[in-house]
Amino acid sequence: MTKTKLTIATALLLSGFAPAAFSQQSSDQPMDMAATPLPAQCGQADGASAGHTVPGMAGIDMSGMDEAHKANMAAMMKMHPAMMQGMMAKDPDVAFACGMIADHQGAIDMAEVELKYGDNDEVKKMAQTIIDAQTKEIGEFKQWLEANAK
Repeated sequence: MTKTKLTIATALLLSGFAPAAFSQQSSDQPMDMAATPLPAQCGQADGASAGHTVPGMAGIDMSGMDEAHKANMAAMMKMHPAMMQGMMAKDPDVAFACGMIADHQGAIDMAEVELKYGDNDEVKKMAQTIIDAQTKEIGEFKQWLEANAK
């Protein structure tokens, strides 16, 4: 897949237009589509329904992608349903914390892809910084949820 097509695919994915863009394509690789796990306060305790998915994601044709791009797409596919589930919490503060946990975990997953496949030491250093900072922030959000989510 060309860089332009990957950029367009990512933009469509993030904007919510993935179903129309990818509905006619099929994947040659089985993907783990399970959402990033969230604390109980992020859904069930607030009455939000679990099991959100991003329509059309399973139909993305990744046959032309290298392993690094496939790994990044898999990370995004796991992150987006979890973010949507987290944002369904009735309390806006809880929704923010839950959405950010999923967002941060997605960033960590993508940073781990960079560490595995990347070649540039400067970008790999940035990826490690992301992992360290966002792991800490996930812990802070989880502590806040334990103390404050009703």
